[in-house]
Amino acid sequence: MGTVYADIELINADDAALARKHIIGEDEIKRINVKMLVDSGAYMMAINESIQEQMNFPFKERRKAVMADGRIMEYDTVGPIEIKFKNRTAVCNAFVLPGDAEPLLGVIPMEEMDVIILPLRQELIVNPEHPYYAQLKMK
Repeated sequence: MGTVYADIELINADDAALARKHIIGEDEIKRINVKMLVDSGAYMMAINESIQEQMNFPFKERRKAVMADGRIMEYDTVGPIEIKFKNRTAVCNAFVLPGDAEPLLGVIPMEEMDVIILPLRQELIVNPEHPYYAQLKMK
């Protein structure tokens, strides 16, 4: 399979909650559009320090992750992050990778958004079996 990228909007979910309570204005919600590598081999989403500096997502904890080459690394985990892709949304946490490392969209948010990878077109799409809403499995 080739490399697949998707245009993803990241929203500071804490800011969105404050706006719903009319504590801050809608225009004060921090949001950013990011081209992310769609990585079906990664569970979690990963952002980089540059994105974290702009978005100021709340720190959750330090967690260990097994890298593609087998190394075990420890990273800050931040969230909640609201993710938007086309007509889909998800809320999750993310690892913060060093510097300007490539951001990754992992399978946890992909499952929640009910999206699939089309390898031949190297594209992330909304599941055509559920084009108008995400359908999740409960069992």
